[in-house]
Amino acid sequence: MTAELVRGQNHPLPDTRLEIRVSAGHPVLAGATLGDEGGRVPGAEWIAHPGAPSLPGVDVPGAPAADQRLSVDLGAMPGTVHRISVLLALTGHGGAARFGAVAAPFVAVAGPDGTEIATYTITGLDRESAVVALELYRRQGAWKVRAMGQGYEGGLADLLGDQGLERPADAAAAILAAAAPEAAPAAT
Repeated sequence: MTAELVRGQNHPLPDTRLEIRVSAGHPVLAGATLGDEGGRVPGAEWIAHPGAPSLPGVDVPGAPAADQRLSVDLGAMPGTVHRISVLLALTGHGGAARFGAVAAPFVAVAGPDGTEIATYTITGLDRESAVVALELYRRQGAWKVRAMGQGYEGGLADLLGDQGLERPADAAAAILAAAAPEAAPAAT
């Protein structure tokens, strides 16, 4: 039976290989940060995003889209990783600048066979343009998922700064640039 989570609720993860599905109804950038035991992201190389879509144990999509799929292999996570934060950000491309102006994002965690383990609809967002949707965390040798829904009005830079990343504005700018649609060819 699928657990329908509410903000702050957690649920055990019976599998180590997971697929995280995001349905936002509007293009979003999907990424993940890897945090240490204190939840701190030590450096930009600990962030999976469109410009660097693969890290040990996690693969994220290469471009913003309304429907996203992230792959996670908890068994392949380095021992120093204790928290994986799944983040969503509006890029400003396509018109929406805040989550309150679009449909509430829906996130599902599924096992290797596609069976949903836990779902979460992120409600209550308004002026935020970036959000930590879910957190996968290690506690006493076992992994769990927690519904977060923590939004940031200051966007991706504020989200990354809250996770302890040094120079979060630089990292956010690089991530958003990597997610930007390629410039259209010049007309001749």
